[in-house]
Amino acid sequence: MSVASSFIRMLREEFRGYDRNTFRQDVLSALTVAAVALPLALAFGIASGSTPAAGLVTAIIAGVVIGGLSGASFQISGPTGAMSAVLILVANRYGSQALLLVGAMAGALILLIGLFKLGRTVLLIPRPVITGFTSGIAIIIFVGQLGNFFGTKVEPAEVPFLTSLGVSEESTVLKLLGFLRFDYPINWQTMVTAGLVIAMIFLLPKSISKRVPGSLLGLVVASLIVIGLGWKEPIIGEIPRTIILDQRLTLSPKLFEEAPKLLVPSLSVAALGAIESLLCGAVGSKATGRKMDGDQELIAQGIGNLVIPLFGGVPATAAIARTSVAINSGGQTRLVSVLHGLILLLCALFLGPVLARVPLAALAGVLMATAIKMNEWEEIRWMFRHRFKSAIALFFITMFATALLDLTQAIIIGVGLSALFYIYRSSNVSVSRKEVDVKMLQARGHQIDSTHPDISVVYITGPLFFAAIQAFRREFGEHQCSRVLILSMRGVPLIDVSGLELIEEVLEAQHACGGELMLCAVQPAVREMLDRSRLTEEIGEHNIFWAADAAIIEANRRLCAT
Repeated sequence: MSVASSFIRMLREEFRGYDRNTFRQDVLSALTVAAVALPLALAFGIASGSTPAAGLVTAIIAGVVIGGLSGASFQISGPTGAMSAVLILVANRYGSQALLLVGAMAGALILLIGLFKLGRTVLLIPRPVITGFTSGIAIIIFVGQLGNFFGTKVEPAEVPFLTSLGVSEESTVLKLLGFLRFDYPINWQTMVTAGLVIAMIFLLPKSISKRVPGSLLGLVVASLIVIGLGWKEPIIGEIPRTIILDQRLTLSPKLFEEAPKLLVPSLSVAALGAIESLLCGAVGSKATGRKMDGDQELIAQGIGNLVIPLFGGVPATAAIARTSVAINSGGQTRLVSVLHGLILLLCALFLGPVLARVPLAALAGVLMATAIKMNEWEEIRWMFRHRFKSAIALFFITMFATALLDLTQAIIIGVGLSALFYIYRSSNVSVSRKEVDVKMLQARGHQIDSTHPDISVVYITGPLFFAAIQAFRREFGEHQCSRVLILSMRGVPLIDVSGLELIEEVLEAQHACGGELMLCAVQPAVREMLDRSRLTEEIGEHNIFWAADAAIIEANRRLCAT
């Protein structure tokens, strides 16, 4: 089935029985989501190294385009904190036009992942690694707003040791060390403004926050206080009454020359966008019981991120918080996303002068609260409560790598260490020799009086691959020749070339001393490898059995017949 026909069938199923009451629910849900999205869009626009207007444009286009093409009826996309932490590094290093080009390149990559149905590969990143770089991103966002919180600008600290290791001068760690010197003037007014917003986000009673999001109410109250008391604080500034910004992607020969150096950042943005969108879809599916088409979602994310830079917006991805709000407020279809985008468009067109007066310190409060909340606290507590040492180590290493280096390097380090941990654990193959249970065989109805003493049964548990070979030899010990050696491989899920060579060694050793080798309970994946290597022919089909008891009975019969 083609992508288009599959998508049309999805829409028909989603809007079957759609009526006025359902539309009313979608409209009310869209209003609630827009109230949550408005302050976040403005804040993430700044946090991405762009402007509040760029964040607002991103939320508008993402709501309409990505939401309309989404692989799920509940998904809400827009600028996010995780994405902004990556983007600000790109903006600082390469400039605003490069940031927009990275968004378009990332969109193209996500679109290809969706079209080639490779979405599952994105989710191969282990959970502790995802949790680690989420916390690392939270640190980046929090530290990045300390300047607006204190109402000052501080130069990063100079640490020759770290810079000699390749740590960028714009590293979050160096920025944090710069603030920890406390040798700069502090503006108590900006601290009060940001602190008030943070307090309202965390301390507002649920009876109020259900109706009016704490972030929106905090911006309104903080702005009124700043204006009313005449405090001189930096503000957002003019919001263009359009969704086609002056600072939009304009393709030029010079920009194309920079494209190769932007490939790695584009891969980071694409990977993060795909991961966040699929994880958000998994959370939404669990909450609603409605399935998401992961590949269609990635196609939507890809198209959206190809379009957004043409309007001047920053890269977008699915947002778990806004999606949860849409679900909890009774949203039924993808119209919630589209309508919330149109509501934000009306805000941009008619509330620009009002939004322009919002203090940057208030937005800093929104971002700092978001950074605290975006940590996967339940997942972190679970790892520590159960004392999974390898998971905890991966979490901390990835978190510090994200804050110290960048997301791409952090993912590579985290996934690489995960692979090493997995290989180490998988290499502990178990090999045990057991006596043949004659009574058990007789109880099953087999006519057998005794078992020949020259039959050895060895049970193998664990994958037979390159890392497990030494463990196998250690457990197996010196080869003791048996008239018949039976290898029970029910517990062997996979085998590689090294494992095949090991089986061949055992077979040759058995033949050298005049004995036979039998295999039993061979898994399909292992059997396929045996067939491809022609070991099946060397061992002989007559020496391969479904169960150990059948192999034992046949071995006993042959030996008694000689």
